[in-house]
Amino acid sequence: MHDINKIRENKDLFLSGWKKRGLEIDIDKILNIDRDLRKSITSLQELQTKRNDISKLIGKAKKEGDNTKANELSKEVQEFKKLMQELEESKANLSDKLNEYLSSLPNIPHDDVPVGQDESSNIQIREFGKKSKPSPNHYEIGEEMGLLDFDTAAKLSGSRFSLLKKDLALLERSLANYMIDQHVSKNGYDEISVPYLVKDAAMYGTGQLPKFSDDQFKTEDGSWLIPTAEVPLTNMVSNSNLDATDLPLRYVAYTQCFRKEAGAAGKDTKGLIRLHQFPKVELVSIVKPESSLDELERLLNCAEGILKSLNLPYRVMILSSGDMGFSAIKTYDLEVWLPGQNLYREISSCSLCSDFQSRRMNTRFKDSNNKKIHPHTLNGSGLAVGRTLVAILENYYEGNGIVVVPDVLQPYMGGIKKIGLPS
Repeated sequence: MHDINKIRENKDLFLSGWKKRGLEIDIDKILNIDRDLRKSITSLQELQTKRNDISKLIGKAKKEGDNTKANELSKEVQEFKKLMQELEESKANLSDKLNEYLSSLPNIPHDDVPVGQDESSNIQIREFGKKSKPSPNHYEIGEEMGLLDFDTAAKLSGSRFSLLKKDLALLERSLANYMIDQHVSKNGYDEISVPYLVKDAAMYGTGQLPKFSDDQFKTEDGSWLIPTAEVPLTNMVSNSNLDATDLPLRYVAYTQCFRKEAGAAGKDTKGLIRLHQFPKVELVSIVKPESSLDELERLLNCAEGILKSLNLPYRVMILSSGDMGFSAIKTYDLEVWLPGQNLYREISSCSLCSDFQSRRMNTRFKDSNNKKIHPHTLNGSGLAVGRTLVAILENYYEGNGIVVVPDVLQPYMGGIKKIGLPS
């Protein structure tokens, strides 16, 4: 969420930033609410001072035995109380309205971000590896192996769910374990096992609420199934005053993630690309503002390292202003090559959110001048496990229902070098 003081002081900067995202914001409406709110606060303070002064006069009048004057002054105090109650209600309404507006406004793109309406304006930064020869689609390979079962999953849970069997289930688990081990031992992240259910405040803190509630699963008792481990990991520091010496904080978690995919009707209806439940390894950093851009490059390199070690062809894209997520000021996407689809598909988004989330979470730390400021937050997939599995099936397909296991995963597979072979 944005600081209203900064919007007031840099109106044109914010208007320009939202325009880059394709948004025309009535900023004067927001500033007018802010003006009225500040007026009501000032009026309340003035009335409070007057009431206190009169209360002192009442005490003096009683001490002097002038009950008539004391009673008259008491009536004035009652009038002040009535006015103050009305102002308190007005202040609360204006504050709620201002927060409602501010919480619905996305972050401002960084100057490095290309301006554009959608993904067509994204820019390729670099490319790694040689594109594999054409192969069948991953779901055709999985079904040919007899290890990927969508019919049983649909019987159990409905559409957009999957069921993996035997060596394919083992390969998925091995991928997650390998990613976690790399990020902990090589990249210095702290592994966290997080809850899958969170409260409203946690979803609000990272920007999923209120704007994206329709894409989330909610339980009958009001809890939310996490759409990504970013939510609980980042909110670990909510309502906290951190010690500057503790920063940076770097967390990694492997979880199942849950999304309704409400806006994806008719897209990727077959296969593992777009499911209601999917496994992912998530990276989160909480850092000092001056180091956040460097931390974004570090985060990207950590995610890239997994793809390189798996020898999967990929490219790095910087997202345009119109394609970035709600909370981000700058985002890199890693897109892995899928020969079965003859295209690149996103496998990780690495985003810098500046102080946008820490403001919503009420998270601060003291800087070198002993001033309390908001840290910057970052998040990224390291990687989406299901989509990595898709990439392995299509890039390592040998034919005849056989898939080679990448070298780095073989120790996690008990030495298995190929899956799909007759048992």
